[in-house]
Amino acid sequence: MIMKNALPVQDAASPDSPGPRPTSPGAARGSNDAEALRQSVERQLLYVTKAVESTSEAIGISDAQGRHFYQNKALSDLFGYATAEELQAAGGGAAVVKDPAVARAVFDSILNGGSWAGELEMVTKSGRVFEAYERADAIKDHEGNVVGAIGIVSDISGRKRSEDVLRNLKKAEEARDKMEAQFLQAQKMEAVGRLAGGVAHDFNNMLGVILGHVELAIEQVDPGHPLVADLEGIRAAANRSADVTRRLLAFARKQTVAPRILDLNETMVGMLAMLRRLIGEDINLAWQPGADLWSIKMDPSQIDQILANLSVNARDAIADVGTITIETRNSMLDADYCANHLGSTPGEYVRFSVSDTGCGMDADTLSHLFEPFFTTKAVGKGTGLGLATVYGAVRQNNGFIDVSSKPGRGTTFTIYLPRDRSNAKPVQTEGVEGAALRGDETILVVEDEPALLKLTTLMLKRQGYTVLVARSPGEAIRLATDYAGQIHLLLTDVVLPEMNGWDLAAHVLSVYPDIQRLFMSGYTSDVVTQHGVLDHGVYFIQKPFSREDLGAKVREALGG
Repeated sequence: MIMKNALPVQDAASPDSPGPRPTSPGAARGSNDAEALRQSVERQLLYVTKAVESTSEAIGISDAQGRHFYQNKALSDLFGYATAEELQAAGGGAAVVKDPAVARAVFDSILNGGSWAGELEMVTKSGRVFEAYERADAIKDHEGNVVGAIGIVSDISGRKRSEDVLRNLKKAEEARDKMEAQFLQAQKMEAVGRLAGGVAHDFNNMLGVILGHVELAIEQVDPGHPLVADLEGIRAAANRSADVTRRLLAFARKQTVAPRILDLNETMVGMLAMLRRLIGEDINLAWQPGADLWSIKMDPSQIDQILANLSVNARDAIADVGTITIETRNSMLDADYCANHLGSTPGEYVRFSVSDTGCGMDADTLSHLFEPFFTTKAVGKGTGLGLATVYGAVRQNNGFIDVSSKPGRGTTFTIYLPRDRSNAKPVQTEGVEGAALRGDETILVVEDEPALLKLTTLMLKRQGYTVLVARSPGEAIRLATDYAGQIHLLLTDVVLPEMNGWDLAAHVLSVYPDIQRLFMSGYTSDVVTQHGVLDHGVYFIQKPFSREDLGAKVREALGG
């Protein structure tokens, strides 16, 4: 069918054929050969035509002027034009290509005797647009002249949809794997946090006894005595041990904190002088505060912890000279951002970043960055708890951390802290630093650990106080009821047999309405705060504490 139109064959018996010719053996033989050739060609053309009609590929043919004159059944079914004449009337090959410029480019390349292949958008008679793949080739005569073009079209929209589905599945799997890794990391950190919290109480009690007795012993020994150096060594080791416990509790988000409304810019300005001394003269410290910064609610000591640790790490990452930049800004985070940052939620945040021009970190180092005791520093140069402390402090305040780093390109830590919407004004409180630590008031001390009770009593008596001691809440209530004089302060452990320190304080308040309350504990903040210890106007001291710490906190509570 297709080829008959292209190659008409003249029949020997047709009316147009000349009359009878003289016959001879040679002529008869030639006539038979021609007939056999004609029949062979017709059979081959028939086979080709049937193959073209039965194929699932859409095939169309046009002449050198672009007139569409043939299409197979697959092309009719694909585009909805029943015949080649109908498609030609609609505009020919250009009618089924969505972008006219693409249609012209394809045909121009064919007219130049070449070919074209690629993906493009095509459109059916009904207006359906689909993704297609077309291969078009020039048809040439025996002299090499272009006499037409043939195009073969495949509908690949189904395959493209499958590819899109597979691509989306791959992205989903990658996101799932990332979230699983982050979740496992969070579980691992939580497990370490529970371990740290579990040992904190007993460990802090023991350290408190060690520190207290060492301080009392130092006071009783002549400053020139050789034992003083040994006692100072014990005190330094105990203090370092207490610091490790505090850092672990900070990592576990269980350190006891006293949040307050802060202006982050003002808080950081107060630290800049200390940070410049910390990083040294060879490193430039650039301060870039944001304007109209929102307030946050956080313990200012935690800001100090975070800045100090990040600045020290930045300093150590810079080999010689360089710059550390501290920047603050307001940030609005949307759902798209939070979808890629586990632990974050959409909302308004105050962010600050600490950037350095140091050596940077690779992906493997970044994956372990906040794990306790993980460090890239030389032995003796770090405990591996600095960034763990940062992580815990940020998470304890419902914030999160983003880290950007590449080897040789420096590192940026960005901390996001939730905006405070209480409309309260930022406050700055001053401690009792420099205040006298002695007094003559009466203090009721309640502690169920005998060694700590004895030690705390000695510390307070040496500072001039009258001390009443009780090992249980029941004994404390009897003492408060029977005591003839005035009791000015209740110093009690939080977790006690019979009842907790908060309930004990309520009983004592019924006898002494004006008594001040100071709570102490070696437990972590989740145990402490459930009893209301850190409510407004309530004083708290974390075990272990030194004599000076205890004296300062007692004066603060009595002064309040």
